[in-house]
Amino acid sequence: QVQLVESGGGLVQPGGSLRLSCAASGRFSSVNRMGWYRQAPGKQRELVAAITSTGNTAYEDSVKGRFTISRDNAKNTMYLQMNSLKPEDTAVYYCNLDDHALGRQYWGQGTQVTVSS
Repeated sequence: QVQLVESGGGLVQPGGSLRLSCAASGRFSSVNRMGWYRQAPGKQRELVAAITSTGNTAYEDSVKGRFTISRDNAKNTMYLQMNSLKPEDTAVYYCNLDDHALGRQYWGQGTQVTVSS
């Protein structure tokens, strides 16, 4: 059983910063991709950023230059450093693990990020 636990969400003013963490536990392949998705009210869930187990990264256009994704494979933990936050970044952020070897995906419970003055 794989569990993903997010932390670090909260309320921040526009222009502020937050750092999200996602701790993975359980048994999964060392070859995987982890990612952060977000879902705002009335909108579809979208990929924000992703990172492979070898460190390759990808970002959604609107967060490039503001967000940085990273991971510590020894700790099975992924991070999302979010700077210069905007009100449109407000959403529930979900951690995802895509286990390529087993063909399975896992999701965290989500953490709320609210950007408001």
